[in-house]
Amino acid sequence: MADLKWYPSSWKSRSAAQIVDYPDQQHLERVLTKINALPPLVTPAEIERLRFQLAAVQRNEAFLLHAGDCAESFDACTQQNISEKIGLILSFSLILIWGGRLPVVRIGRIAGQYAKPRSSRTETIDNREVLSFRGDNVNGLDPNDRTPDPERLLSAYFHSAATLNYVRGLLTSGFASLHHPRDWSLSHVRSPALRSEFEKITQGLSDALDFSHTIGADSGRESVPFDRGGGRGVLGEVDFYTSVADQVNGIGNCSHEGLMLDWEQAMTREVDITGSGSSPKERGFYNTSAHFLWIGDRTRQLDGAHIEYFRGIRNPIGIKVGPSLENEELIRLLQIVNPNKEIGRVTLITRYGAGKIGNHLAGHIEAVKRSQHPVAWVCDPMHGNTLTSSSGFKTRNFGTVISELTSCISIHAACGSRLGGVSLEFTGELNNEGFSVTECLGGSMELSEEQLGLRYQSFCDPRLNFEQSLDVAFLISNYFKEERLGDKGENGIYAALGGRKIVS
Repeated sequence: MADLKWYPSSWKSRSAAQIVDYPDQQHLERVLTKINALPPLVTPAEIERLRFQLAAVQRNEAFLLHAGDCAESFDACTQQNISEKIGLILSFSLILIWGGRLPVVRIGRIAGQYAKPRSSRTETIDNREVLSFRGDNVNGLDPNDRTPDPERLLSAYFHSAATLNYVRGLLTSGFASLHHPRDWSLSHVRSPALRSEFEKITQGLSDALDFSHTIGADSGRESVPFDRGGGRGVLGEVDFYTSVADQVNGIGNCSHEGLMLDWEQAMTREVDITGSGSSPKERGFYNTSAHFLWIGDRTRQLDGAHIEYFRGIRNPIGIKVGPSLENEELIRLLQIVNPNKEIGRVTLITRYGAGKIGNHLAGHIEAVKRSQHPVAWVCDPMHGNTLTSSSGFKTRNFGTVISELTSCISIHAACGSRLGGVSLEFTGELNNEGFSVTECLGGSMELSEEQLGLRYQSFCDPRLNFEQSLDVAFLISNYFKEERLGDKGENGIYAALGGRKIVS
């Protein structure tokens, strides 16, 4: 199957899951023609740079942080929301760097994550059957606005462009400077023992930054604010990728699940492959709507349209791996999307659920090792651990989330492998009074079921809030620090945060 000729529209010869049925096909074609003529949202050079950095993740020379909303909304495209999301991602990654002493490759679920898969074509609201809400780039959340509208694809393009423009502006104007870290107030931490552990980490991190300043790591123009003519030094700027790392050019980019194949095709461009060194120049197809795209659990059929599309683009791609994926099927999938076993090409994002990871992950690891396919292993501890509270809210229990994450780390170690990253749904959103959203249970703030309704904002899946996100960052950072120092004792932070017994 993988040796057949590929072109951006070859997916149309295959059966497509999660397809959107537009009532006016001519209108759709006009919109797609317009989108195809618009400028790329990201550049091939940026995409190739991310492939290079993901190759470092595969060699265990860097750690991947993939994070953001389950699904974005057009209304959330505001200065405050974008700033808070980027600020949280930067704070999280800084804590990881402190514990792991590894560069962090940052990929945001931002500037394009406007579509969402659904298990059913319709849903019942107030005793009326309506089309399911498929995300802002398809139809409206209002039950009276469920007819798929092609104009929403154009709106998605311009909202993505506005988001990327602002992210790039933030990251090139001092927002990411390590001299101005986000506010890490620990007043929300109820456990005195846990607060003490967190304070040790933040104090050590602050001491390290002060030491860097003292020895001149930020001397000269780097110590002058950007808006006063300062330079962009090693402590002042980071790479940030959007999924529709290092500290150099302050690129602001995007990632998202590749659901809408009409959209993905319209944003695909054939250009010279940057840095290939071949003569004549080698050509390749890039999806210019995002640096990184992933295939979801519902669309990874081996003979399906989504796999056919993904196998032909140069972008690094992610593949969601769950309990329904057999070992042999996983290897066949890797052979289709990466037949030449190119490094930096494939990231496997595991999402089993805390109660199922022990039955599946080790088998998947061993199968991939035998196949000699290069992959980065990333843990998504969110999607397999969703539940409905007694009050009717879709939620996740923080203790279960970190149980899957720590089990994943442990199983990789037992298999002679290493976890290369984490994929999280989180938000730094605060209301006017400075309070975080209340969508996931537990964490150091001990959020209860009774508190879910206070500030439940998500129209899709529940997200970790600011405090719970930093809880995860401290947990991973502390694990990596103890690993570096050879400390095999009990992880006090894990127990204090409500984690269950780790699968070994």
